[in-house]
Amino acid sequence: MSKQRIARDDNNVAGLRLDKWLWFARFFKSRSLATEAVVGGRVHVNGARVKPAREVQVGDSLAITRGEIRFEVVVQTLLTRRGPAAEAQAAYVETVESTAERERQREKLRDPPPAPVGRPDKQERRALRGLRDRQF
Repeated sequence: MSKQRIARDDNNVAGLRLDKWLWFARFFKSRSLATEAVVGGRVHVNGARVKPAREVQVGDSLAITRGEIRFEVVVQTLLTRRGPAAEAQAAYVETVESTAERERQREKLRDPPPAPVGRPDKQERRALRGLRDRQF
C-alpha cells in the first residue's frame, strides 16, 4: 500500500504555519522567537490562544504583543518566503485602533515626567530607598 503525497503549489498555499508567517512578515527576527511568542501566549488568532503549528488563513485576525507594543493585524496574503520589508508589510493590514493605540504609547514615551524640584522629602526618600533595595 503506497501513500500518495499531496504536492503543494507555493502560489496556492491553503494555509501557513503561524510561526512561519510571523517570521516571514518580520514581526520577529527568527522563527524560534516567533515560536516562543506563540507558546508564551503573546499571539492570538481570532481571539483564541493557539499553537505555533496552527495554519493561518487569509482574513484571520492576529493580536501580537512584543514587549510593551501590541499589534492587531488582519492577514492579507500568505507569504512563501522571508523577503524584503516592503513585501512583508503588504502581507497584512493593521487595524485603525491598533495604530491609534501605538501612537498614544509613542506620545506618552516622548513626554518625560517632570523632573523633581529640590531635595526629596521623607516620603519620597523612603520610596527611593525601597526602589534601590528591591531584589530583582
